[in-house]
Amino acid sequence: MLHQTTFDFLAELAINNNREWFMANKPRYETARKNVEELVDAIIKKLATIDPAVAGLTGKKSVMRIYRDVRFSKDKSPYKKNFGIVLGTTEKGVNGPCYYLHVEPGQCFVAGGYWMPPADHVKAIRQEIDYNTEEFKSIIGGKGFKQYFKELDVEEKLKTAPKGYPSDHPDIELLKLKSYTASTQLNAKELLDNKVVDKIVNIFSELFLLNQFLQNAISS
Repeated sequence: MLHQTTFDFLAELAINNNREWFMANKPRYETARKNVEELVDAIIKKLATIDPAVAGLTGKKSVMRIYRDVRFSKDKSPYKKNFGIVLGTTEKGVNGPCYYLHVEPGQCFVAGGYWMPPADHVKAIRQEIDYNTEEFKSIIGGKGFKQYFKELDVEEKLKTAPKGYPSDHPDIELLKLKSYTASTQLNAKELLDNKVVDKIVNIFSELFLLNQFLQNAISS
């Protein structure tokens, strides 16, 4: 499980987002990161029994860097206020579906699917949804899926029908999506609980078929 000290570090980092404070508290960062890596290792071990694609991953390699790329950002804060964990289901460096865990005081969530795929991949996914609509709907409408996710995330969406599809297509709203992801919030109490690994793996297991569908779409 996560430790309260990990949340405490992130909360204080959000207030003191500067190099001087971070360097003075680097041992705390390293302890917090190790805590997250150990949690992720435990998640991977159990998730691999459901999705073998993650079997070769490790917590150390899956926890994202805390240093921000500020070159093109108005926000010059040097550090992220969270630990982001990406469990990819494709070869390293290849865009594709993944499982994601976000650890941040007051904004923890679990997600999965394919976020902002490149043009050729989103085209392939839309085509697969058009060809196999019922299969896709059975995945995102399944009882287990609905237990955690009301619907797919819809923040990124085209205003008009994508090229090649009529505006009156019966599933045009699905085809307008730019990302095919689903997410659900977690609270700190759940992450501090000793059953958190089972909780997260149960959620990820309901994303497995979605990831598999998306992976098949871009691989065919």
